[in-house]
Amino acid sequence: MSIEKVISTQNLTKKFGHFIASNDISIDVYKGEIFGFLGANGAGKTTAMRMLCGLSIPTSGSATVAGYDVYTQTEKIKENIGYMSQKFSLYEDLTVEENVRFFGGIYGMARIEIKARIKSLLEKLSLTGEKDTLVGSLPLGWKQKLAFSVAVFHDPKIVFLDEPTGGVDPVTRRQFWDLIYEAADRGITIFVTTHYMDEAEYCHRLSMMVDGYVKALDTPAALKQTYGASSMDQVFYELARGAKRSGN
Repeated sequence: MSIEKVISTQNLTKKFGHFIASNDISIDVYKGEIFGFLGANGAGKTTAMRMLCGLSIPTSGSATVAGYDVYTQTEKIKENIGYMSQKFSLYEDLTVEENVRFFGGIYGMARIEIKARIKSLLEKLSLTGEKDTLVGSLPLGWKQKLAFSVAVFHDPKIVFLDEPTGGVDPVTRRQFWDLIYEAADRGITIFVTTHYMDEAEYCHRLSMMVDGYVKALDTPAALKQTYGASSMDQVFYELARGAKRSGN
């Protein structure tokens, strides 16, 4: 992890009428960092992530993502990020290889570059023998690992992961995080939301949102010390128990 900022927000706020979904968010995230963005349902995580991905214009405040402004350069932001949602984000009626080729093209990669990278990607995921298999027939764990690999296929500066391991067994979750660490080691910043507090321990730093605000931001070890907790579950409970709203 370097000291180069790839996400920087100051007082970032999003309102829907009188409802303030994300309120006064100020964070810096660095190159190669695994940054956990946590909070209970309704805390404002999804709204904040949509602003950072260039999908929703803020009401006030400022932010840059990959060096681009969230108000005026949203298309540039989209070119420099990867994204994987909590719901499976590939096309189930296309084969494994077709999905990789399609998204490589969407990300603006040249055909020759896509062809060169596909072989090594399939070998890495042990999917060479499944390259002509429809993605819809793959086990969930394989789907999720493939979806992540496609999200970083074009070497984006940042990849946003929205609860990427939901419904996946513990062994596959651990393998998924091995892929995350490999991407971070290549200098890709990981911005991840999760409801699994054991996964929060894997992050370099965490922010905890409550009712639209970032209530805490530090390393997992420092947060546990601050709140006198032995686990991130306990930290989460201490911060979230006073929440007044639910639903995103």
